[in-house]
Amino acid sequence: MAEILLILRQPGSNAIEIADKIKAMLPQLRASIPPSVHIDLLSDRSLTIRASVHEVETTVMITIALVVIVIFVFLRSVSVTIIPGITVPLSLVGTFGVMYWLNYSLDNLSLMALTISVGFVVDDAIVMIENIVRYVEAGESPFNAAVKGAGQIGFTIVSITCSLIAVFIPLLFMGGIIGRLFREFAVTVTIAVVLSAFIALTLTPVMCMLFLHKESEADRSRFSRVAARGFDLLLAGYTAGLRWVFLHQPLMLAGTLLLMAATVVLYIEIPKGFFPEQDTGFIFGQLEARQDSSFQRMATIENQVGSLVSKDPGVWAAGGIVGVSGPNSAENTARVLIQLKPFDQRRDTAQQIMARLRPQIARIPGVLMFMQAGQDVTVGARLSKTEYQYTLTDTDSDELNHWAPLIEQRMEKIPALQDVGTDQQIAALHAVVTVDRDAASRLGISLSTIDETLYDAFGQRQVGTIYTSSTTYKVVLEVQSRFETDPAVLSKIFLPGLGNARIPLSAVAHFSSKLEPLTINHQGQFPAVTLSFNITPGYALSDAITAIDQIDREFRVPATLQRTFQGNAQAFQDSLSSTPLLLAAAIFAVYVVLGMLYESFIHPVTILSALPSAGVGALLMLTACGYDLSVIALIGVILLIGIVKKNAIMMIDFALQAERLEGKSPEEAIFQACILRFRPIMMTTMAALFGSLPLAIGHGAGSELRRPLGIAIVGGLIVSQFLTLYTTPIIYLYLERFAQRRRLKRAKHASRRGRAPAPTHAGAGGTRIAATPMTQDQ
Repeated sequence: MAEILLILRQPGSNAIEIADKIKAMLPQLRASIPPSVHIDLLSDRSLTIRASVHEVETTVMITIALVVIVIFVFLRSVSVTIIPGITVPLSLVGTFGVMYWLNYSLDNLSLMALTISVGFVVDDAIVMIENIVRYVEAGESPFNAAVKGAGQIGFTIVSITCSLIAVFIPLLFMGGIIGRLFREFAVTVTIAVVLSAFIALTLTPVMCMLFLHKESEADRSRFSRVAARGFDLLLAGYTAGLRWVFLHQPLMLAGTLLLMAATVVLYIEIPKGFFPEQDTGFIFGQLEARQDSSFQRMATIENQVGSLVSKDPGVWAAGGIVGVSGPNSAENTARVLIQLKPFDQRRDTAQQIMARLRPQIARIPGVLMFMQAGQDVTVGARLSKTEYQYTLTDTDSDELNHWAPLIEQRMEKIPALQDVGTDQQIAALHAVVTVDRDAASRLGISLSTIDETLYDAFGQRQVGTIYTSSTTYKVVLEVQSRFETDPAVLSKIFLPGLGNARIPLSAVAHFSSKLEPLTINHQGQFPAVTLSFNITPGYALSDAITAIDQIDREFRVPATLQRTFQGNAQAFQDSLSSTPLLLAAAIFAVYVVLGMLYESFIHPVTILSALPSAGVGALLMLTACGYDLSVIALIGVILLIGIVKKNAIMMIDFALQAERLEGKSPEEAIFQACILRFRPIMMTTMAALFGSLPLAIGHGAGSELRRPLGIAIVGGLIVSQFLTLYTTPIIYLYLERFAQRRRLKRAKHASRRGRAPAPTHAGAGGTRIAATPMTQDQ
């Protein structure tokens, strides 16, 4: 069987267009080749791409529907619900336009960004509409309500948007594989958020002027009255709980500190991984037989395995590659390419199919098969039998060959590892021809003659070419195949001697056999052995790496034996070391942006105090669902930094205005802010929650990559929504007292010098306030 791999890339085209063009040309290709040649489609990855795009389209529609339902339940008006509902398509269409201008494509990461953006883009419109509706319900005309509501909430929307964008600043400038992968994701979400803020500040107030009107009690539907009573009960419960919290402030402060400690402990303890293992509908397999196996034997084994694999109910087609080529380093290895049926035609995942095939193939004598599911995201390394690689290098080949099998045997005993394999092949049986130079010289036989004769017999020398009208044929010189499998045939080889005498090879040489390396791999300039492995279900990549590092401490290996992870494992180690820095950079960027917006060192700390509860919720939900902290889940945690702090921003903004404009005490101001902003906080959180829910529970093509993101966001929002409604006002009060003590201390210090502290006149959101003494800490 001959296999032709086509890798085509046309500027301006995508993978699906190229695949469609190739399929369209297949009938023409079949008509131009001899009837004895058959062309079959072994693998079509465009089917997976189509299925993944379709799955995301369905997820986006479900997400939009859930978000609109949330808005309708809280605002209880179809006309009001339409206003933020328009924000979603406008923001997404605008995002598509910018993506096209930036030459971005619709791939797994950008589609995931668009899906998660649906829950974000309505936040600004919700906050704006809710504030305007509040004035309408208080008796203001739609025009006056829109002017007052937009003016009051404008700075809050700017703060929410800027701080959310700040979260992505570390991702935008991050280097390495993680930075390259998620730069497009971060840019896509940022574009959608900026457009939604612009729409909320411009179009949304205008639409509120046109379509809002105050409904009388008689005009309300039964659903509206029931929903209103339900929300009133919810608000009453929150008010009672808030009063209790104000009476037990030290307890809530201690709870917040415990949440911070719990976040650190959970982050340390949770298993960590690189990328979720996907089911792309394709499985790579590698066969390995005895090191002295011939091409004919490997072809026979390949046919046996292919026939067995093809009978599996989840397999669509199977093919193979035999012989020394790119994917096969030696003749005793072969590749098996397994294309699974489309997702809607099979019930089992790729992992389940591999688990089913392993015991069946193990019954074939004299062969081992290693399998790994094809992944959309892989990091470059040498082609190996399984997914992860651990490479040993040494300047001394004997030392390397001694330690590699010992480490491999120890790795096979680690429960977190399965399918442990090695590319070390040092025990191949070789036939050795030892020439008696003196005897050969007496008979007039040179060493080059012996070498050329052996090559003529076994080297498949091309001695000619036959040309026809349609093709060419190579003429190869070799002995008959029945003489190629028995070393005893060497005694039947004759050499031309003096006077054209036929001298048997056995007269000038003797034959023996010995074990020699079949292949010697190198990494850089040094000999290398790569030990590859898969992760056992139920374990994480961090468990495997920790166990392998323990082997290094058990064995007293020489200093010249270098041991490093390669490919995905190495990229995971790099990401693991940079994760704390990434989180710290994201938090610091948000702090700086909020500090500039509020002209304060204190209030950003209050806003960021909501983060520990979100981190605890995300990590607990991932653990409960059996997921590790992968790179995708980490992006969900980073997104939570941008989502959760908006609740605190809405509270703090209103509290500062109540203090500065109405002269209220911090306790009165923050209490009023919590009550007034309870509805928009619940609406935006529920919108983000239900916007992420389809990702968390989604199934189908590509869902494995998106699910940890949704789970992390859902878990973080559930926990933080309950806790931050109570902890944020308490943190605000404690920090206000701290700032008040600093102000008094500065006032006393200034009075000793005989001068009063200079007043400041800038209020929250840039409001100009005259004769209101303030310090920078406010």
